[in-house]
Amino acid sequence: MRSRLRFSRSRLDTSRHDDPLSGVANLFDASLAFIVAMALALFSVMGSTDMLSADANWTLTRMTADGELEVVSKTQQQIKVERVSDRKLSGQGERLGTAYRLPDGQVVYVPEQENGKP
Repeated sequence: MRSRLRFSRSRLDTSRHDDPLSGVANLFDASLAFIVAMALALFSVMGSTDMLSADANWTLTRMTADGELEVVSKTQQQIKVERVSDRKLSGQGERLGTAYRLPDGQVVYVPEQENGKP
């Protein structure tokens, strides 16, 4: 009778080791926990916890994969995405000042004074 129990136990033990998909569920859970932890760490490192706040206002510029510039702005619960284009526009308006591009790529805006000179 003892030999029969030993035989059945060893057969049950080997059947668990033969299943290659038995550890996949654990790997999925571990990877999901890792992804959530990385997202939280990214938000805390960037200091952008305001992105998650409902009453925060922020503006973000980003470059898309095809090289276009987008301006993303959030006001309360509304998020607005605007694409910046290089089209020339015409119309009536008033000159506000002059913009200069520095050698390092930075753009400086100089407003005009009331007499028309910067």
